[in-house]
Amino acid sequence: MDGILVATRKGLFVVRGADVGRPSFVGAAVTAVLSRNGTLYAAVGHGHFGAKLHRSRDGGKSWEEVAAPKWPAKPEDADDKSPMTGAPWPWSLDQIWTLEADPRGPDALWCGTIPGGLFHSTDGGASWRLLRSLWDKPERKQWFGGGYDFPGIHSVSVDPRDPRRVLAGVSCGGAWTTEDGGESWSVASRGMFAAYMPPEKRDDPAIQDPHRIVRCAGSPDVLWAQHHNGVFRTTDGAKSWSEVTIKPSSFGFAVAVHPNDPETAWFVPAVKDEQRVPVEGALVVTRTRDGGKSFQTLRAGLPQKHAYHLIYRHGLDVAPDGQTLAMGSTTGALWVSRDAGEPWTAVSRDLPPVYCVQFAG
Repeated sequence: MDGILVATRKGLFVVRGADVGRPSFVGAAVTAVLSRNGTLYAAVGHGHFGAKLHRSRDGGKSWEEVAAPKWPAKPEDADDKSPMTGAPWPWSLDQIWTLEADPRGPDALWCGTIPGGLFHSTDGGASWRLLRSLWDKPERKQWFGGGYDFPGIHSVSVDPRDPRRVLAGVSCGGAWTTEDGGESWSVASRGMFAAYMPPEKRDDPAIQDPHRIVRCAGSPDVLWAQHHNGVFRTTDGAKSWSEVTIKPSSFGFAVAVHPNDPETAWFVPAVKDEQRVPVEGALVVTRTRDGGKSFQTLRAGLPQKHAYHLIYRHGLDVAPDGQTLAMGSTTGALWVSRDAGEPWTAVSRDLPPVYCVQFAG
């Protein structure tokens, strides 16, 4: 199928051109989507009924429920608690935050969740395995929630050269990499810093808050991260990160990278913490084409007065052509640019709050 998948607080829409199709899961929050080889996956939050996972083999015309990730029984002697609140860490699914394909099998999937569990499926979601190798890391007990009560895995990036090499991004728990398909993990957020922590914890790689991490498919050692207090870039496969200065603000949630050009990336800056709105009420997208040495502020087609849109972590996506972008906001607006961010065209201003946009196919 083609089009843009738009996951919202009140259902999943498929947008083709200017046509916003009838939603699936009307009234339910769709927290993550994935389009792969003609199959769609949708993570649905059903409120009192909990988080569920659905699969469609016919482009969204019909859906079947498949298994949701599940934790093993919590040991009686488990002593993991939130380092911020002291609340016992739940061993149960709260939210599916991201779904990614695993190239090692046609139905193999990765799933990142709140509260900080990474799961793997080999059968299209019929069953899931918790990656205990990451869950049981002692450093996990340092992780804490960044906007949620408990931490969550929001970014799963597979190296196209070797699918056993995977990076997971955690809020707040830094970045973690595996070289062996998930059997072992090492922290991979050195060089990031947490301005919100006491000075002695500022550089601790295990408590960083990368809001989103994306990889350039054409140059897989280059990854970009929109962090809570800055933008960071790595050119050595996440062995080290360097801060990138960005205006009008270093705060934001979303980042997209050109699929073939590692020097080109897009961000959506905002005022952080207690406000979380566009700077001076003007929504802009910032773009670099030289690896962060300079940035262009892209405004054409975006509201520049009394704009209070926020773009979530998964609310910005770039198509395989590297020119077409889609962006959805918490106020239910959806914009598309067909020229690398200049200008933007509003497809709809009347959607429910947008959690995720993704080009299908």
